[in-house]
Amino acid sequence: MQSSQTWIQALFYLALITVSLYFLQFYILSDRLMVSHHKVTLKKHPNLPLRFNSDGTFKILQVADMHYGTGLTRCRDVLTSEFEWCSDLNTTLFLKRMIDAEKPDFIAFTGDNIFGSSTNDAAESLFKAFGPAMAARLPWAAVLGNHDQESTMTREELMSFISLMDYSLSQPNPLDPTKQQVTTNIDGFGNYDLRVRGPPGSHLANQTILNLFFLDSGDRAVVDGFKTYGWIKESQLSWLRGASKEHNQEKYESEVSTFPIPSLAFFHIPIPEIRSGQFREVFGQYHEHVACSMVNSGVLKTLVSMGDVKAVFIGHDHLNDFCGNLDGVWFCYGGGFGYHGYGRAGWPRRGRVIVAELKKGKSEWMGVGSIKTWKRIDDKKLTKFDEQILWTLS
Repeated sequence: MQSSQTWIQALFYLALITVSLYFLQFYILSDRLMVSHHKVTLKKHPNLPLRFNSDGTFKILQVADMHYGTGLTRCRDVLTSEFEWCSDLNTTLFLKRMIDAEKPDFIAFTGDNIFGSSTNDAAESLFKAFGPAMAARLPWAAVLGNHDQESTMTREELMSFISLMDYSLSQPNPLDPTKQQVTTNIDGFGNYDLRVRGPPGSHLANQTILNLFFLDSGDRAVVDGFKTYGWIKESQLSWLRGASKEHNQEKYESEVSTFPIPSLAFFHIPIPEIRSGQFREVFGQYHEHVACSMVNSGVLKTLVSMGDVKAVFIGHDHLNDFCGNLDGVWFCYGGGFGYHGYGRAGWPRRGRVIVAELKKGKSEWMGVGSIKTWKRIDDKKLTKFDEQILWTLS
């Protein structure tokens, strides 16, 4: 009789354990499903097309070299009194302050957005680095530098991922119009152009009046046994010339505006001519030896022949924030923005602002009349300095 009771108790406990494991498995699975469902979201798109404001302005914030780590990665090259409390969060706060102060229409991130060797999760770092732009619901676009791919994603994966982020207008590469798919016969990842139309309600509302070109300047390479930085290849320049020609044809076909369509370009690594320093004019600080490729692929020659690119905005050399004029094209450094990137103690991090303004006729806008720029440093007042005019319609 006692043996029978023991057997019944054993069955009872076995059944209890089985039921408990079933419900535990159910709740764990349900929780995973809910988490998975929570993470599956559609991309949020900005209001398109990009266009000038009703006051005739279009403002761009350039953010160069954030070098974002994990979010709590410590700062480099700051004053001893600043080091204890300084991290990637200072970069985030600086970007938020710049957005609040300048209220840009568009943000251009010009490479080394994350410092790949300082994070073991590239996606998480990208979300944190670009977080303020997405939180502000601003259209933005990015190119890659030479450090972005040093974590868990290749350059192709990075640009594909960035193109899918909220409010991003980035593209892995231009679309092939004949196949309606991304072009595969072009070097690099992140070559594309964005068009900016006229103010709402104006006769220019449906016309492209400013172009923004983005190019992948590569990362590192070996040439004849020597290590060097990347460069913009001929396939990219060929695409650029074709895109420029297409835009210029639009100008001549327009019945309303006979004004030229100016363009701006954004990439990370400077060209060799900047190192040689054959500038017509220089405006700003030149504190650092220019780190460029030993290969001169003819970028400057191409831009001069095209005629529409009035200014190029670059990064890479954090201690340079100058604009230099080479054969009529301005090349402007953004200056180091991020706190985990190298800098100089006592030399504040900085960002650049670019503003295109339309020319006003007797009764209507007449196309882009000027392009100007200035910088702000990360101090208590976000001090504005070095304002200059890059181009005016002659």
